[in-house]
Order: sequence, then C-alpha cells, then structure tokens
Amino acid sequence: MTDENRFLNQAIDLARANIGKGGRPFGAVLVRDGEVIATGVNEIHSSNDPTSHAEMNAIRAASQALGSPNLSGAAVYASGHPCPMCLAAMRLSGVERVYYAHSNDDGAPFGLSTAAIYDDLAKPLAEQSMTIRYVPVRQTDLPDLYAQWAETQGKR
Repeated sequence: MTDENRFLNQAIDLARANIGKGGRPFGAVLVRDGEVIATGVNEIHSSNDPTSHAEMNAIRAASQALGSPNLSGAAVYASGHPCPMCLAAMRLSGVERVYYAHSNDDGAPFGLSTAAIYDDLAKPLAEQSMTIRYVPVRQTDLPDLYAQWAETQGKR
C-alpha cells in the first residue's frame, strides 16, 4: 500500500468515526517526513464553529504540536475535497501537498460539495455573492497600522 493510500485510508477512518459521533464525514491527516503530526475531524456539529473543518483542526493541532505556524514540507490527506478556506489555510501555513479521496462531484448528491463557493470566488470581487469593498480608513492621529506592527517586529 502506498503512503498516499495509507494516509487517505486513515483520513477516511477518522471521517467514519466522526459520523458515529454525529459529525460530518470529513477527516484529515497532516504528515511531515512520513510521520503523522496531527489529525482532525469536522467538529462543526459539536463546536458550532463554521471553521471547525477537519483540515483546519489538523493544521491547528500540528501547529501546536510543533510550536510553530510554519508547516513547510507537510502534506495533508483529506477524506473529501478541501474547501477554499481549508486550502487557503494550508497555503498560508506552508503545507506543500494535498491529497483527497472524495471529490466535490462525489459529495454533491449529499449536499457536501463546495464547488459553488469555488465558482463564486473565481469571479471578480464586485461580482461575488458577498459584498466585499475596500474602504481606506486611516486614523491620522495615530501611526499607520502596518508601520506600527513592523516597528514591533524590528522591520523599520
């Protein structure tokens, strides 16, 4: 059995166990250098947190375990096609590879596809279903927000 199959089967097993707990069928395994660093399942049902996706929970757990937000070199194995939020978080954290066992097409008949969100996000901001507007507010009596941060980081 290949590593991809082994870790994807582990993610599917996590998803199946999560169904038994009343959760959605999503599990994720975060691996670096062939070692499982963290796992996660979708916990929206128990946390009422819409960001509590399996991949997000695996990223959070891995970052805590490693004491760093940098997950460079890591791979995520997910039972289902990661949503845009999860993929963005993986990119921001440095995850380099993503493998998934069930596609958006597989999930669509069950209401488990995020394809419509991907489609909406591909549109220019002004055409998306959510109102997104740049409003350049500056507090002129205070230092520039980003410059203030850079100063605390020794970057200015």
